[in-house]
Amino acid sequence: MRWTMIKASFILRFTTLTRKIHFCAFLLFAILVSGCMSPQMQSNRQDGKGRYTVKQADTLYSIAWRYGLDYKMLANWNQISDDYIIYLGQRLIMYNPGYGAVAGDSSNRSSEAGFGSSSTDQPTISATTSSIKVPVVKTPIATKPPSRWRWPVEGKLLNTFSIKQLNRRGIDIAGKLGQPVRATAAGRVVYSGNGLVGYGNLIIIKHNDTYLSAYAYCQERLVNEGTVVKAGAIIAKMGHHKSKLAKLHFEIRKNGKPVDPMKYLPNK
Repeated sequence: MRWTMIKASFILRFTTLTRKIHFCAFLLFAILVSGCMSPQMQSNRQDGKGRYTVKQADTLYSIAWRYGLDYKMLANWNQISDDYIIYLGQRLIMYNPGYGAVAGDSSNRSSEAGFGSSSTDQPTISATTSSIKVPVVKTPIATKPPSRWRWPVEGKLLNTFSIKQLNRRGIDIAGKLGQPVRATAAGRVVYSGNGLVGYGNLIIIKHNDTYLSAYAYCQERLVNEGTVVKAGAIIAKMGHHKSKLAKLHFEIRKNGKPVDPMKYLPNK
């Protein structure tokens, strides 16, 4: 009887020890696997970053603009054809699937500090077949900047460009409330709305496959998506942002990245 109790106690201890060894081995394996993952991949796994759910009034161009991406690359990652049509509720991959680098994690991120961000970047939306109204209008393939740029408004320059500061990835030009805002070069309007937090009423014009320009803080937008405009065409009225000072925030982006507008605009 005593021997049976000793044997049973031994088996119980052995079983407990075996379970502990298995648990420790599993824990060590998990740590090693986690260590092999990049910090970004771990972050993606934990908080679900790296995907964006299309909201009403989004366009491929506005989403790419918000995260500092080239719209052509974003379309390629998601196998979107060159009509660039996206759908309400569609889940977009916001990184290169071959590298796992999430959009916005570099110094070009435009979704931090409240400028160009949205508190509803990842809303829960049921999938539907309603398409966002993105006109299917082809533009000639070109990579060179327009032959001539013009100032979008007349007024005092309030700040210079700085890639390191989110609210200075363009220039601010002072003026009068309601003053006409003009297209800096010929192109097609690919976004006209107020869905990008920090930009107010915003218009984005595509000049070719490389260059886009944007006009923010507008009091009123006078053109719709799909409108083809000539250089100097009136597209909006000047408004103001977080102050009574009327001004226009103007940006130029090359392949999705902000560039200094002063390098393109003519000297006054």
